[in-house]
Amino acid sequence: MADPHPSPAPQRGVRHEDKRGFLQKLAEFIHPGPDSKDELIETLAEAEDNDIIDAESRVMLEGVIRIADMTAGDVMVAAPRMDALDIQSPYEELLRQVIETAHSRFPVYEGERENIIGILLTKDLLKLQRAPELNLRALLRPVTFVPESKGLNDLLRDFRANRNHLAIVIDEFGRVAGLVTIEDVLEQIVGEIEDEFDVEEDEGDIFALADGTWRVSGDTPVERVVESFGITLDDEGFDTIGGLVSHAMGRVPRRGERHALEGLDFMVQHSKGGAVKWFKVTRLPHQP
Repeated sequence: MADPHPSPAPQRGVRHEDKRGFLQKLAEFIHPGPDSKDELIETLAEAEDNDIIDAESRVMLEGVIRIADMTAGDVMVAAPRMDALDIQSPYEELLRQVIETAHSRFPVYEGERENIIGILLTKDLLKLQRAPELNLRALLRPVTFVPESKGLNDLLRDFRANRNHLAIVIDEFGRVAGLVTIEDVLEQIVGEIEDEFDVEEDEGDIFALADGTWRVSGDTPVERVVESFGITLDDEGFDTIGGLVSHAMGRVPRRGERHALEGLDFMVQHSKGGAVKWFKVTRLPHQP
């Protein structure tokens, strides 16, 4: 007896859509699974080669795997490079620091820099402009302290649960070792997160300002600085102006520090990760 509902004959040359999800395809690819993290990372590379995942997904997955072995001490901004506010400073000085560094939140100390008493959000500081009678202490948010050994997985979980974006890192002796932000953790997964101080390479790295000064990126090639300002510099084997200035000063300069080169004053506006990100450059008055 013939089947009243025969199945349609397969058509040659027709490819059926693969409706498996990304995680299902990845799980099937790595089954029964690698025995170590190194093998898992190699497997992800093979998954990319087989077009199961794209390059960006592989990099992010590798970042997730690697942060399991990383701690707050691995990614923190060391204490000497922290941008912190003194609660005793006048409002004008606080506002100047906020504008120059362009952070959204700051540790606030009283007396010694080790004595962190709170976190100030930039938007809260603006409240003092409209209501000078407000007490700055009342605007401070509680400080979160974490040990250097705090795992990044746990730290990210705490950031999400407590809605904090910044924590002060303490060393084994109870001293301030640095600070870590949620951005520092996420960058280990997704790579560098660009902010308003970061520019694409094709956007340029020397900007003329209205007051007759310039904003110069620390990674600007020395040759470009020479050409732009019409000066002569001995690069001493350094490719970037940030490296040259740091070498001339004997260390990485901190925010606000200056150095003169060939009639130009290089003032550090912003630094990150142990390197100068931006200089403010001013021509020095001509001296006979």
